[in-house]
Amino acid sequence: MSSIREQKAHQTLDQSSMPNFNSSWVNYKGAWFTTLFIIVLLKTLFSVIPFISSEASWTLTNLTFNIGQYIMFHWVQGIPFENHQGAYDGLTLWEQIDGGVQFTATRKFFTAVPIALFLLSTHYTHYNLVLLVINFAPVMLVIIAKLPVMHKVRVFGINKIDHVVD
Repeated sequence: MSSIREQKAHQTLDQSSMPNFNSSWVNYKGAWFTTLFIIVLLKTLFSVIPFISSEASWTLTNLTFNIGQYIMFHWVQGIPFENHQGAYDGLTLWEQIDGGVQFTATRKFFTAVPIALFLLSTHYTHYNLVLLVINFAPVMLVIIAKLPVMHKVRVFGINKIDHVVD
């Protein structure tokens, strides 16, 4: 049992040894602008496809953005750099943002964007019940994953990395 505690202590020390370049970029306003640009780009791409209605393009924009955000922030774990010696291996990008501190400006922004997109897509689909349900499911998946109570929680063991203790 003590080896597990020691491993967590070593990881915490490694995490604070230098900046985490994997998650620091989300704090820049350019990343926020890029997020909004991606939404506009998705909406534009889905709007120019022939035979796709405005309602379908809003729904596809909402689905694509939320699924992409879930994969990027809540599914992929670790960092692509080797300079932290495995300290972030079991953490998703969302858990790495701002060192895990909750309710920062960055976290609020990335929580508000899917909600705003859901409200826009619901409005522009004219509150159609079927499309409302289709738009509601992915936004709830993303928002629930962002809740503080879900920090470092793996539901049903999905996406869990078992660390080998030496």
